[in-house]
Amino acid sequence: MRRIALTVAASTLPLTLAGCGALGGSGSSAGAGPTKGDDVKVGLLLPETENKRYEKFDYPIIKDKVADLTRKQGVVEYANAGSSAAKQASQMQKMIDDKVDVILLDAVDSHAIAGEVKKAKDAGIPVIAYDRLAEGPIDAYISFDNELVGEVQGRSLLEALGSSGRGSAKIVMMNGSPTDPNAKQFKEGALSQLNGKVTIARSYDTKDWKPENARANMAEAVKALGASGIDGVYSANDGMAGGIIKALKDAGVTKLPPVTGQDADLDAVQRIVADEQYMSVYKPYPTEAENAAQMAVARVQGKDIEFDSLARDKVDSPTQKNIPAQLVSVMALTKDTIEDTVIADGIYKVSDICTAAYKADCAAIGLK
Repeated sequence: MRRIALTVAASTLPLTLAGCGALGGSGSSAGAGPTKGDDVKVGLLLPETENKRYEKFDYPIIKDKVADLTRKQGVVEYANAGSSAAKQASQMQKMIDDKVDVILLDAVDSHAIAGEVKKAKDAGIPVIAYDRLAEGPIDAYISFDNELVGEVQGRSLLEALGSSGRGSAKIVMMNGSPTDPNAKQFKEGALSQLNGKVTIARSYDTKDWKPENARANMAEAVKALGASGIDGVYSANDGMAGGIIKALKDAGVTKLPPVTGQDADLDAVQRIVADEQYMSVYKPYPTEAENAAQMAVARVQGKDIEFDSLARDKVDSPTQKNIPAQLVSVMALTKDTIEDTVIADGIYKVSDICTAAYKADCAAIGLK
């Protein structure tokens, strides 16, 4: 899917556009829609609550940004599917019935939701795929560079193993949900770094990204390979990393192998500080969420120059080619980069991370 020529410097876009006079501009965009005023109703469909980011970051940031862009006249109609594709389909149908102006869709199942995407299109409601690339006639896509996420995870795992561990090292891969197209891209990115350099001893696709499923899979891997037979674990996200680490501890492993992650969950950052998890991938959620809100509002207000500037990349889905897109860059979060990522961007304060149980670990790495 990676067909981009460059990664958008997303955090600078709103300022740049305003400076160029693009806000409120019009153009010849082929996908131009009906023009709305500030009374915009944005439908926001998020996929699950296992990943804490959706309730903590995405929804409130999008809600606040829509209000800011519309002089507090715009509203967000929000629904979370709780990992149920059927529930999300019903939620999307309700938004179509409610005649929202635009839908931001983070799909539980990118293939299953295609029918509802077409229904929205037929009703004249543009759909912007958010975070996960849904199938069907979507108008645009905004997410992180998912193959890069996997590459960062794979490179970090190799760095943790060191030159002596390569070649003979046995790795367990705990991939994400098979219904999430991002999981496939994370896996492909990771394998581009790991193939030929380590032995993939076991690989699992984890239903619904659930930590308890990852924990059960890891227990099976430990039983097959032995408690001392695992040199590293590729975990596609932080929630699963927590389940994996519990499984390793259940098996009596005291010296934990390096475990990757993604999403910079607070408990994952604390595990990194405590040397239980090696790394996570920091994805600047405020950038993605704010620019998604800006894309949605621009799309229905007929601000075509602004919309096109926000979606300068192109991606393909299984059902559609050349989808306008914005892919936001990411970086590795380790003990050495905590201050430059989640603290610098105001995601967490030091006091959030360095609670009583982690004060000594924080002091040891100079985090105060």
